[in-house]
Amino acid sequence: MFVLVNLKAYPCDPVAVAEAAHDVAAESGVRIAVAPQAAHLERVAETGVETWAQHVAPISYGSHTGHTLAEAAAAAGATGTLLNHSERRLTLADVDGALDAAERADLETVVCANNPDQVAAAAALGPDAVAVEPPELIGGDVSVSTADPGIVEGAVAAAGAVDPEVDVYCGAGVSTGDDLAAAADLGAAGVLLASGVAKADDPRAALDDLVSGA
Repeated sequence: MFVLVNLKAYPCDPVAVAEAAHDVAAESGVRIAVAPQAAHLERVAETGVETWAQHVAPISYGSHTGHTLAEAAAAAGATGTLLNHSERRLTLADVDGALDAAERADLETVVCANNPDQVAAAAALGPDAVAVEPPELIGGDVSVSTADPGIVEGAVAAAGAVDPEVDVYCGAGVSTGDDLAAAADLGAAGVLLASGVAKADDPRAALDDLVSGA
């Protein structure tokens, strides 16, 4: 199982979370990545943890003020990027363009989607993975794998019908080892989470608990 920790814009210490994630990954053998703010990519990457961007724009070099260039994210140490998170929605055409940008920069990609239909549309664009995250559960205390297991199973089936090579992750409310184990039982290859680690009093303890379900 892959664990991708999205720090969003939470007021946490990104380096401290990254160091904890690096240590837990090394000790448990579970693949863990951290997605900080763009300004913190280099500092997080220097910890040795697998580092992801939260977003890259569907652009190349040129006159694009305020956009995150995929090549710049990669140069700062990112090896992957989220796309189309529910808090950073893109049109389907822009998802396609951002995937092209990520491919140019050799970034692994996860495209987020709300439901199985969107998962199928995203999988058709050829990302490395898709993640199903019902918006109403994001930031809550109940995991999608518990609150709506059918949507995870549906997402796995939808992606598999389009492209069996595309992995499916699930997110929204994930925070414990039980959540991780439930996601795996439903066919997911990984999980996305944010507040369960980024807002935890002890991120290391939260990560230890999470990987106990792997």
